[in-house]
Amino acid sequence: MTYDRPMFATLHGAYPATDPGEVVDRDVESRVRRVLDDQQDAGLGLLTDGGVRTDDAGATILAGLGGPSRPTRAGPLTVDAWLRTAAAVPGVPVKQCLPGPYTLGRRFAPTEGRRRDLTMILADALAAELADLAAAGCPFIQIDEDAAVSVGLDAHERTCFAEAQERLLAGLEPRGTPGRPHTSLAIAGGSADAAGPETVFAPAYDSYLFDLIDGPDNWRLITRAPADRGIVLGVVDRTTAIDGPELILWAVGYAASSGDRGESRVGIATSSSLAGLSRADARRKIDLLGSVVKLIDRRHVEPIAASLDPRAVDSRSATLGRWTPPPERRPGGRG
Repeated sequence: MTYDRPMFATLHGAYPATDPGEVVDRDVESRVRRVLDDQQDAGLGLLTDGGVRTDDAGATILAGLGGPSRPTRAGPLTVDAWLRTAAAVPGVPVKQCLPGPYTLGRRFAPTEGRRRDLTMILADALAAELADLAAAGCPFIQIDEDAAVSVGLDAHERTCFAEAQERLLAGLEPRGTPGRPHTSLAIAGGSADAAGPETVFAPAYDSYLFDLIDGPDNWRLITRAPADRGIVLGVVDRTTAIDGPELILWAVGYAASSGDRGESRVGIATSSSLAGLSRADARRKIDLLGSVVKLIDRRHVEPIAASLDPRAVDSRSATLGRWTPPPERRPGGRG
């Protein structure tokens, strides 16, 4: 299964399979099933296991590689887990998320002098993981590089980041090759704007997910992204507050119009982990994402404005307290 679909919503980060304080089901596949059910019911188009298979993806990956002293990949690390998740929702695209080598290097290098070497070793090891996921049929691979917000203006850091991504993607066929999985670079927890578009967009990813809650300056990167790359907008935060769809719709329109990208290359997502929320609160967050996609999908049947707060549409709707179609003008007279 390849991944090629119009405007979609997806979960970024962890999702609670149980409520805080609730006894955790020992059967991990049952927890994954609950997370998948919530995503499908909310109308998300690209699913994930919600990170419930491990409490710390970075530590789990590094342990699977034998630790930071000399990481060595003896075999697939995530392929079996992805296959089990995908089998639970046949016919529905499921992505696999992996911590990126730059982020892992910054976290686990024993010394600063060792960090670059470790980062490149990890990039090569994870490149083999991407190739195995592709061979297994994984349609969408997301690389989480939150440490990109620390790259900044430092030329050495910029080079290290870009080279790590290049080596990570080296085991895949070139972009556009039939059957190649969609690859997405996710940056959350702040803004990577200081690193510059020439650094962030140099790696040949198909799309980029940006946290626009903790990193609003990422908008500057989005406006300079190549038009042939997808943009996933992290627009729903981890608080219990629930906003309306108006700002999300504005964000989609702005990203789609930037560089004539078009809505087919725009997605929406949670900006970060929802794991600290109750399952009910987390569900309301992804319900909001799903509702926005439905509004866009149904606009040929019902105008989007009909479902919005009238105050967010125009002054006439705000005055009336509801949206109504513009009055038709009579020939030769005023409407």
